[in-house]
Amino acid sequence: GTATGVVERDRILPQRLSAGDVIIGFDSPGIRANGYTLVRDTFLKKAKRDLNGPAWAGADVTLGEELIRPSVLYSPVMQSIFATDADVHACAHITGGGLAGNIVRVLNSELDATISRGTWSIPEIFNEIQREGNIADSEMEKVFNLGIGYVCIVPEDSVSTVEEVCAEHNRTAFRIGEITNGTGRAVLQ
Repeated sequence: GTATGVVERDRILPQRLSAGDVIIGFDSPGIRANGYTLVRDTFLKKAKRDLNGPAWAGADVTLGEELIRPSVLYSPVMQSIFATDADVHACAHITGGGLAGNIVRVLNSELDATISRGTWSIPEIFNEIQREGNIADSEMEKVFNLGIGYVCIVPEDSVSTVEEVCAEHNRTAFRIGEITNGTGRAVLQ
């Protein structure tokens, strides 16, 4: 499916992105729609896993149930954020290409996005994919969103508003990085 929207010209993002802006990541509990070729190769071809078996040791869901977990829709959260006084400078939906590959799209040639590993909780399914497939961190970061499905970039004084709205929508918001002076790169460190 697709969605089409209309926005006033003066509200088109990104706007006013600057060094010091905070990157807030919204949680994404499953693998969503990206990386299924790698998942299939890892679990079904290499590891010969049963879709009716546990997704990982101690999991309360089967592998099959975990792999079809529905995607999160972030539009209700973002509509609520836009209805506040939060000063949203940019947003990015984290799909194929991972965090770096999608955040780089909102940067200009004078700014970088520095994303700090370990600032959010990575869902266990990604750890299981990496273990079973013996997949390098760099490949995991390129293929999957690793538990961050959407980012909102705001100045420091809007962070608490974004976090509050996310909580109202039962979404967890993580402060995962910042915008710095640079050359248009997004880097995980």
